[in-house]
Amino acid sequence: MTKILGISGSLRKASFNTGLLKAAQSVTPDDITFETATLHGIPLYDGDVEAESGVPPAAEDLKRKVMAADGVILFTPEYNNSIPGVFKNAIDWLSRPPADIRKVFGGRPFALAGASPGNFGTILSQNAWLPVMRTLGADLWSGKRFMLPKAEPLFEQGRLTDEQASERLRGFVRAFADYAAAAKAR
Repeated sequence: MTKILGISGSLRKASFNTGLLKAAQSVTPDDITFETATLHGIPLYDGDVEAESGVPPAAEDLKRKVMAADGVILFTPEYNNSIPGVFKNAIDWLSRPPADIRKVFGGRPFALAGASPGNFGTILSQNAWLPVMRTLGADLWSGKRFMLPKAEPLFEQGRLTDEQASERLRGFVRAFADYAAAAKAR
């Protein structure tokens, strides 16, 4: 069974991206395990904190979840045409210590998805992730990206209610899981 981990890059309770993450989990086919992770509790990266007490427990927990997954989907908001600081901060912690980068990211399939109230569905944020993922040695799946523009009317109380968007999301998760399974078999 292929194991996918989804991470929402938003801390907001009513986040479109957390809603999209939950929707992805709910439409995942039965032959795929889809787990979710949160960024809550991960402090701002501080090299002095790392030197004194190591990687914080919340970041270590997320790191373990990433390493246990066959593939990871980053559900990324777009803030000021780029990556949300809280999400980039979490990835920075996951890359510590540097000796762990290969274990966490090296060759692991990652995919990008996002929902936004604007017209472009997080394309600029997703583009900003490209050099970060390349630097870390992740296998960034280029088969598809999932972008959901003008998201506000597609959600009710944090739940994705648009059937067409749900079907597109199901296909996205299936295709990425197939890619992650093939990568695992190599």
